[in-house]
Amino acid sequence: KNMLKRLMYKSSGILTAADYKKVRFRVLYWIIIFILFVAVLTAITPILWLFISSFKDAEELTSTPYHLFPDAFDLGKLVEVWNMLDFGKYFLNTIIVVVGAVICSVFFNGLLAYTFAIVKPKGWKIFYGLVLGSYMIPAVTSIVPLYTQIINFGMINSYVPLWFMFGANAYYLIMFKNYFESLPKALFEAAEMDRCGKFKAFFTVVVPMSRPIIGVVAIFTMTAAWSDFLLPYLVLNDDSMMTVMVKIYNLQTTMGSVQGFGPDKLLMILTISILPQIVIFAIFQRQITGSSAAGAVKE
Repeated sequence: KNMLKRLMYKSSGILTAADYKKVRFRVLYWIIIFILFVAVLTAITPILWLFISSFKDAEELTSTPYHLFPDAFDLGKLVEVWNMLDFGKYFLNTIIVVVGAVICSVFFNGLLAYTFAIVKPKGWKIFYGLVLGSYMIPAVTSIVPLYTQIINFGMINSYVPLWFMFGANAYYLIMFKNYFESLPKALFEAAEMDRCGKFKAFFTVVVPMSRPIIGVVAIFTMTAAWSDFLLPYLVLNDDSMMTVMVKIYNLQTTMGSVQGFGPDKLLMILTISILPQIVIFAIFQRQITGSSAAGAVKE
């Protein structure tokens, strides 16, 4: 009822209050709601199935007839699997990768975007064009030369290349650039009058006023770094340095070598691995949807 009441005062968007008074637009409205509901249900069903199935034992997973819910939701199974694989070590490794990736992503992409949006040195359009061109190149095609360079620099079993990868992201750079261009130019003129250098102005003027877009880029980087698999799989060969995603992949191939570890335990590990991303999105969903839209539009 509250949603319909808000619609009666709506004056912009696909359907306005005037449109809703017509029968055909009301039908269209409910069709859109139904399509969105189906889309949401399709998106969350695999996650719900994984969560429910992770509490089943091996016999329940293969039972006939199939039962959707387990006999009991035993949280002790989560602790058992965690201790069985010493999974805290891989969580800590992943957190180290995520923190370094966020710092590099915000600093390097933000600083380069500031150069393109505010400083604008001679020839900046050429370099900006190259950045946009790189955005159209699939990331997978650069894996071979990137991996070769990592080997040449002796960075195998190092987190540094995983951090730097997020420091050169065209999408984040474009978001930063569009946001910086929307900032009042009077601030930079005042900073210049106060003899504040370009580099200092980035930290004293731009960064404090760009917390919304910095937060969005940081959240995007967190989720991307947490779920990244291919490059960590190639770079991190030492088991003690593996991230969560790499360890899960290795568990699928060596499941029989761990005593007592079966498909039911693997499902529990998968559930544990996706919980941080779900929690981050649940907490910051308004910042993600609102600030990312604001950063993508130049005023």
